[in-house]
Amino acid sequence: MNIFYNRDGIGDVLIISLDEFDETNRTFERKGDAVRIFDKKTNVTGGFNLFNASSYVDIAAKGQVELSEELVEKINDALVKNGFDERIEADLSPKFVVGYVKEKEKHPNADKLSICKVDVGTEELQIVCGAPNVEAGQKVVVAKVGAVMPSGMLIKDAELRGVPSSGMICSAKELGLPNAPEKKGILVLEDQKYEPKLRK
Repeated sequence: MNIFYNRDGIGDVLIISLDEFDETNRTFERKGDAVRIFDKKTNVTGGFNLFNASSYVDIAAKGQVELSEELVEKINDALVKNGFDERIEADLSPKFVVGYVKEKEKHPNADKLSICKVDVGTEELQIVCGAPNVEAGQKVVVAKVGAVMPSGMLIKDAELRGVPSSGMICSAKELGLPNAPEKKGILVLEDQKYEPKLRK
């Protein structure tokens, strides 16, 4: 789940993005200040728009809103007040984490891509990476599925040239860091500065 708010840009509206589906099947239902956006074939909820949002929640953000249990609870209260029974649930685990590249192998269908096994402490992810400098043994910054990059891009499960990929190994430029190098390549972290809990 991702939440966005930009009062100057679109007014006092909280945009709650839950799931993606085919836009040709998209429809909506409005009750009071709340609008449910859903797939008319599957009835899967893609998200909600909450109008007059400042009367339900206190938000100073401009862009992506940081999730918290308190915010999710206030949104659920607002949905109930406007006649919706559905409750939203949020994954509050960090979406940008330090990872350890355990393995790297050449992609069978693309010369410039590598298949990496990356330990992020709580799980091991398979990530297809196009950076020329990625190698096994590196500590890197990983954007997990559900992360929103500074550019606004949402990280999703994907398949690159036939190989599943869950997450992205980030460059300094993709992370929006100042003085990021222009040349292509991931950000490699120094061992002594970052100590993720890695499985042996």
